[in-house]
Amino acid sequence: MDTTQLLKGALDTAVLAVVQHDDGYGYDIVRRLRDAGLGDVGDASVYGTLRRLYAAGALSSYVVPSEGGPHRKYYAINPEGRELLAGQRATWAAFATAMSGLLGEPAPAPTHRTRKAGGAGEGPVPASVNVRTIGEKP
Repeated sequence: MDTTQLLKGALDTAVLAVVQHDDGYGYDIVRRLRDAGLGDVGDASVYGTLRRLYAAGALSSYVVPSEGGPHRKYYAINPEGRELLAGQRATWAAFATAMSGLLGEPAPAPTHRTRKAGGAGEGPVPASVNVRTIGEKP
């Protein structure tokens, strides 16, 4: 299954979740997302998400000098980001519950037709009665 579209909708949440306990720089965040099972995540997508979350006020950043190369820009979640993540976590839980219900085992097919409650009687409809559903051809 191509997860590209799913990933686009969940990348903000995934990035916030990755940095909620431990700050990280761009490539470190990409690596952590991939290690968590999001192997299809692209570098450019993550860097764009980091810039967007920073501009939205959900992340703060700081620079750490590096002896062996360029300085690294680290991203940290801030209170606004934690609030955003909490809301996204609740939204995701509701969405996952709905999808699990839709994708779960199909309901067993009825073995016989029954009368609706409040009808002329309860229990199975006698075989001699021709019952059709709306739109069903005779």
